[in-house]
Amino acid sequence: MKFSLLFSVFLLTASLISTAQPYFDSLQNKLQHAKDDTSRILALAKLAEYYGFIRADSNMYYAHQALDLSDKQHYPYGHCVAHRSIFWALNSQGNYPKALELVLDNLKMAEQLKYHRLSSMALARQYIGLVHREMEDYGDAMIHLRLCIALQKASGEMLEDYFGAWSSVAAIFLKQNQLDSALWYARIGFAISPKSGLTSALVGNVYEAMGKKQLAKEYYAMGIQATKERNNIYLQARLYNNLANFFYQMGSLDSSIYFAGLSLQSCQQYHFGEFALDASKILMRSFESRNQPDSALKYVKVMLAAKDSIFSQARTQQTLLLDFNEKQRRLEIASAKEKYQDQLRLYGLIGIIAIFVIIAALLWRNNFHREKANRQLYRQKQELESTLNELKSTQKQLIQSAKMASLGELTAGIAHEIQNPLNFVNNFSEVTKELIDEASLAHEAGNAKEVKELLSTVRENADKIIHHGKRADSIVKGMLQHSRETKGQKEPTNINTLADEYLRLSYQGFRARDKSFNATLKTDFDPNMDKINIVPQDIARVLLNLYNNAFYASFAKASVASSAFEPIVSVSTKRLPDSIEIRVKDNGNGIPQKILDKIFQPFFTTKPPGQGTGLGLSLSYDIIKAHGGELTVETKEGEGAEFIVQIPVV
Repeated sequence: MKFSLLFSVFLLTASLISTAQPYFDSLQNKLQHAKDDTSRILALAKLAEYYGFIRADSNMYYAHQALDLSDKQHYPYGHCVAHRSIFWALNSQGNYPKALELVLDNLKMAEQLKYHRLSSMALARQYIGLVHREMEDYGDAMIHLRLCIALQKASGEMLEDYFGAWSSVAAIFLKQNQLDSALWYARIGFAISPKSGLTSALVGNVYEAMGKKQLAKEYYAMGIQATKERNNIYLQARLYNNLANFFYQMGSLDSSIYFAGLSLQSCQQYHFGEFALDASKILMRSFESRNQPDSALKYVKVMLAAKDSIFSQARTQQTLLLDFNEKQRRLEIASAKEKYQDQLRLYGLIGIIAIFVIIAALLWRNNFHREKANRQLYRQKQELESTLNELKSTQKQLIQSAKMASLGELTAGIAHEIQNPLNFVNNFSEVTKELIDEASLAHEAGNAKEVKELLSTVRENADKIIHHGKRADSIVKGMLQHSRETKGQKEPTNINTLADEYLRLSYQGFRARDKSFNATLKTDFDPNMDKINIVPQDIARVLLNLYNNAFYASFAKASVASSAFEPIVSVSTKRLPDSIEIRVKDNGNGIPQKILDKIFQPFFTTKPPGQGTGLGLSLSYDIIKAHGGELTVETKEGEGAEFIVQIPVV
């Protein structure tokens, strides 16, 4: 076991020696070969970000060069990116109040951008969430980080910098010991930016917390390799500590001392107080385990010095935070005072206007009151009549749009359905033609047995052609029946057949619009269901509306849920003593309670503009009422909805 761990250390050290072209050189190369000022600004900002972890003065130097050039070129996006690059220097120094103030200003800049607006807002939210996380304000941190992820998705841009939002959420879940959630978010962050070093460290931390030591070591090694390539000394020190602690727990004290020493060396050079404390603790414990009290005492002193440094830094942070809070309090007081003065001015203006209105009303009341009232009434009447005509016209257009949308969905489903029997008819016809040619050849050869077998196969094919031809004929008749204007005449109808047919038509129509959509269809039809007197075209429209809504709800949830989510639409029928019952259920997001009493109102819809008229459920409700029945809904927000149709049996 010990030999295996030492061999692992050897391999890891060997891999770190052979690093690729240094990240810093690539950044310098981009700056030197920038073809225009825009590229130069972005290269300067990237260099400033690089120095943010190790040299604050260099960070400021490159950032201000980028800011000045952005101002000269009137390049707001470049100014926003350069301004944001200063964040890392403030954050790595622990100056959280100043870092938070900077990214709040950066968010305002991003909101004013014409190009890259959403992606810049997403990164600003990410940095705000990061500061709140490091200040252990996990509630606010999660709000900003989830906003970052939502804005990133809306922007359609996938920048490598987005890994920070996922990694920060993972770090919060790890802190709260929610390891499965932490691993899920950490792996997404790693997939976005496997070369950042931080993502590797975080995945390794989660695996170590899960007890998967070997996986943790592999990710620590990948992280160190990445930080070597990018010369990120800050993250490198953290990963050395992770690896040193891993070897300490595995009992390989030499390896533990080696990596903790590397970390402490970097921390003392660049003043990484927190990581220096961790490294000195590991070294102290390792030398204690080796019974070397002198060396252990040496690192106790280093640990105490690191604690004093951190305590001093914490007091500085506390002072800065108090100063920041005081500034915020003063700004709030000034804002409230200004708002109060604005209100006083507004009330005074309203009072003056009110006095003039009263005086004017008194002066003109006797002479022009009646004439003015008549003119007002006439004008209001004209406006109301115009508004009423517009509403009637709009209502007609919406109803026609709903009818055309329903017809289009039905036609798409029917076209898909009718294609299958037509394909069978064509295929069997071609095969039958070939069989007849073979039978002719067999007949000429005098092979009666083969002729008989071929004719038998031809007969079977003919039967299949007839079967699928009748199927196509029934679909066409159904389409003609649906397109025929209803006369409101009831006729005996098999509810099970009607419900099953329109379920498939609705599904195929939905898939015709989006081939990526798949759903599981579940049916539970009462075998004792008799034919009942209904207007089949009207009930078909009701079912089609309910099916379309169910598929839409499942599709909407599937588009944002994980890949494990399976859209399901269920339909059941049941014969009750005095009525029949149809239930249409989906596993979508359900209907919020606050709008539940509005869903059957005309023109009310939760769909985005252009995707729904708000007439489907209203018309369905009216049709069921006209049959003397009831249309109700049962729903649980986040789990789905179930619409229940009850029609009395006369």
